[in-house]
Amino acid sequence: MNMSPTPPGPAIFDSDGFLLDPAMWSENLADRVARSDGLGELNELQIGLLHALRREYAKHDSVTALSHICHLTGQSADCMQRLFPSPREAWRIAGLPNPGEEAKSYL
Repeated sequence: MNMSPTPPGPAIFDSDGFLLDPAMWSENLADRVARSDGLGELNELQIGLLHALRREYAKHDSVTALSHICHLTGQSADCMQRLFPSPREAWRIAGLPNPGEEAKSYL
């Protein structure tokens, strides 16, 4: 897996485990979070989905329909459910900020 360099400084998470500064995210950090959550090492497909999720968040500054992320990456509409324990977990591993209580119900 082609891991991006880890940004300088420690990654800081909120009480729900979401990264406070999305700019601190890296593939290495995502892999560490996934491992600590018991998911093991992320594969290239999972990393690609995380990058797509981050790109869409950067464009819209909001929660994106996860089936749309799957579509953008050429996967079936249920790719997130197949590759991550929950959409919330994918969002968290992608290093995106806490979406708030209302959005969490959609994740």
